[in-house]
Amino acid sequence: MVQQPTRQERLEKALETLFGSVAGIKATVIVNVDGLLVAAFPPGDDENPHQNPTGSPQVAAMSATLIGLAERTLGRLQQGELERLLMEGEEGVMVVYPAGRASVAVLAEKNARMSFILGATKQAATEVADILGY
Repeated sequence: MVQQPTRQERLEKALETLFGSVAGIKATVIVNVDGLLVAAFPPGDDENPHQNPTGSPQVAAMSATLIGLAERTLGRLQQGELERLLMEGEEGVMVVYPAGRASVAVLAEKNARMSFILGATKQAATEVADILGY
């Protein structure tokens, strides 16, 4: 009898697929609304936390806070539901898409093809929401 993958395995596979789908993606994570890290790819490494900087509990909590603030701001300004959050820095870009009661965040290189990253991340967020049952 073939064993079906667990929900956690399916989430990790979704992140791995997203990570490999577009050049320039450095790290991918799923964060729940409470700020807890659900999954990360590449997986975190306690000995080398810079391998996947988005995979730390602190970054997960900050991501959830940013999403919450963005949602409240858009609501206050009567601009509808949050579609995505995009932050651009000198060294890279972070994109966060809501996925039900979770979010999918991607850290990308500054010169990455953002249209491809946005499309792939949006698709992954839909898949994550389906896996989580939202």
